[in-house]
Amino acid sequence: MTEFAWYGLSVLPKQRQDQIVRALRADGAGGVKVLAGQLGVSEATIRRDLEQLHAEGRLTRVYGGALAVDGGDEPFADVNAVHAEEKDRIARRAAELVSDGESVLLDIGTTALRVAQHLHGRSLTVVTSNLAVLEELQHDEQIELIVLGGFVRRSYRSLVGYLTEESLRQIHVDWLFLGTSGVRPDGRVMDSTMIEVPVKRAMIKAADRVVLLADRTKFPGHGVARVCEPGELFMVVTEPDADEATRAQLAEAGVQVMLA
Repeated sequence: MTEFAWYGLSVLPKQRQDQIVRALRADGAGGVKVLAGQLGVSEATIRRDLEQLHAEGRLTRVYGGALAVDGGDEPFADVNAVHAEEKDRIARRAAELVSDGESVLLDIGTTALRVAQHLHGRSLTVVTSNLAVLEELQHDEQIELIVLGGFVRRSYRSLVGYLTEESLRQIHVDWLFLGTSGVRPDGRVMDSTMIEVPVKRAMIKAADRVVLLADRTKFPGHGVARVCEPGELFMVVTEPDADEATRAQLAEAGVQVMLA
């Protein structure tokens, strides 16, 4: 049973619909099948909910699912609570890849924050545009911490824009741990937050090895903007029950798939 499966047993439609909106804001988009599994209800129920929420202007209905509306970012703490155990397992495996003395670039998002939590006490250089990572590591004297410049997105605690991209052009790191809104069945990495995409692309260019962190709900994904092709990835860290066909496409493109 998924972490939201109990919802289908006792939750009122209004509460369920609020949870749908929260999930979409966290992930950028969601499919009917994935949402039904998360909430423990039928796909027909989810379709009815999506139609009602679309009519209310709380999401945008698309074929096979829905997109979050551009109504501001979901508060970081709320996003951090979604799929928390899965994110932590993925983050722990990612942190184990790094050797002392290496440099790490951490993307925005809550899974990247969890990677930072598993790096404490290590002799590393950490570069980030993630303000939550700054708060997490700022007092750890073992870590050399570099914060990129840029425009502050307060609700999602990140730095974006030309200054962020320019800062990334001046550095090179051993590892990038990258987040995503979703992975297409052909392995393309997508994102629904358009303002973050140029920063993500600049991060990829600044790293020797790009590791994508994605729980099972990101397979397949529904992002609207392409971040990179699968061949640009070194590794994907995900869950054992992530979509097998998509994992096979990644492996065919030469990407290592690590299961957490």
